[in-house]
Amino acid sequence: MSWPPKTPYLTTDGIIEVYDNHDTFQGIVLIERKNPPLGLALPGGFVDRGERVEDALRREMKEETGLDVEIERLLGIYSDPARDPRLHTASVVYIAKAHGQPKAGDDAKKTILVKPEDVDLEKLVFDHAKILKDYLSLRR
Repeated sequence: MSWPPKTPYLTTDGIIEVYDNHDTFQGIVLIERKNPPLGLALPGGFVDRGERVEDALRREMKEETGLDVEIERLLGIYSDPARDPRLHTASVVYIAKAHGQPKAGDDAKKTILVKPEDVDLEKLVFDHAKILKDYLSLRR
């Protein structure tokens, strides 16, 4: 094996559960992507060198949705080499909680607040339909 080894790029994605001031669940946040692949996605992005994955999640959620999130739990790690058409990524996916209204920023053209069961899975890019199905199974 050559050194350093060639490994997948590390990313993180978040399922942000948004609550109102009375702690009533409002929905989850999806973004409409500005850059290819175009479509709807969970907010997320690449982990920077020297950055903890949890810190990258908080940073990416703030950059793309304007929301400060509190990590609730790890949903899973998704590493299918075909999950991202651009390159091989491995994503650490968290469920997080936030209050407020999402506002698009950074790579997000638009944010959408939607009940998880109402998401049109066909419009999701990457492997986000699989991630959302896993999340829905956990919620049941």
